[in-house]
Amino acid sequence: MEEKEKKTKKKKKKDNKTSPDISFKPSSDVQGLKFGGQIIVKSFTIRRARTLELLKLLSLPSSPSPQDLSTTTAYLPTNFTILAHHAWHTLTLGLGTRKSKVVVFVFESEAMKTSVVSVQGGIWPQEIALGDVNKKMIRKLKNWEMARFKFRKGCITFYVYAVRNAGNEGFAAAEDLKVILQAVVALKDFMDHTAMLVMPHQKAINYASCPSFAMAH
Repeated sequence: MEEKEKKTKKKKKKDNKTSPDISFKPSSDVQGLKFGGQIIVKSFTIRRARTLELLKLLSLPSSPSPQDLSTTTAYLPTNFTILAHHAWHTLTLGLGTRKSKVVVFVFESEAMKTSVVSVQGGIWPQEIALGDVNKKMIRKLKNWEMARFKFRKGCITFYVYAVRNAGNEGFAAAEDLKVILQAVVALKDFMDHTAMLVMPHQKAINYASCPSFAMAH
């Protein structure tokens, strides 16, 4: 009997290690973006993406019935950032990072998201330097709580934040969060982030250049 209880406890402990940490923390305490020693990357910019762009990036179906994700907003690397990564990597003879960052926020309600990203009255910009995300986006959401998830997928690091009002229990947009997390986990490694490069005359992510030899994560 004791042996059985030990095995059960051991299994629970193992499951806890493999399951993601979904504990919410005040926005002032939650971990933000990390840059390591690559200080220059802080000046690189990200832009707010349209829903269809996010669906394409996450390999989610956009037709015939696209995923709603009405509580979700995402920021993707700009053209400048993609090109700057390549230039920096070349100038440093391969020492500079070529990894881009994608930041996804899932709010507990569509109204909460609108109050943050609305063109009129919203507090988040359309485009922002990566180095300003922690201070001007994450820490700015006072009296709100966040849960942070981080995934490395080759040349792209995904940061996913679930956002709710402080003191609330559970997460009202759990289904949207589940869709996002499962999609990111299922992605193959990006061998080269030129797959995200947006041409000057084009506003959608072009996947034609995505390498077919991408390795599974």
